[in-house]
Amino acid sequence: MSDRLQGEAALVHFSERLTNSAAFGALFREGMDLVEETAAYLDGVGRAEAKALDRSVSLTYATESMRLTTRLMQLASWLLLHRAVKEGEMTLLQANREKTKVKLSAADPSPDDMLLKQPQQLQDLIARSMTLQTKVRRLDVTIHASTTERAAIGNPLVPQMNRLKAAFER
Repeated sequence: MSDRLQGEAALVHFSERLTNSAAFGALFREGMDLVEETAAYLDGVGRAEAKALDRSVSLTYATESMRLTTRLMQLASWLLLHRAVKEGEMTLLQANREKTKVKLSAADPSPDDMLLKQPQQLQDLIARSMTLQTKVRRLDVTIHASTTERAAIGNPLVPQMNRLKAAFER
């Protein structure tokens, strides 16, 4: 077997182990906590705040709360899929097939001038959901990089290891 193939065979694919990491666990908790917090807000204080808004601002509130809910449900679906991988309930390949149903590119919020008229707590929830979405998108790209993309990168240490072998074989 060539040195390159040996190096690639010994390569541990980080993406396959990522769902077992503490970082994924923290992201999962952050996402689920945000879903619960948002639901509690929209069903409680948010409902009362929405009734007190002017008509045009109220329409934006309704739109933003739907976008927020949709965004969080998509993120929760993605997180739950990958928790199933962590728990051994499905393989990463199965999760990759299922995740095609999850849309991680939910609509961006309204322009800032309309958002600034919204209750502060809604603004905060939207901002936090957008931050979470960015983190999940980044993680999604890392976890689901195709094997051809990984193979193209190869093991960057192989050329260095070959030079060391050549230097010490003399």
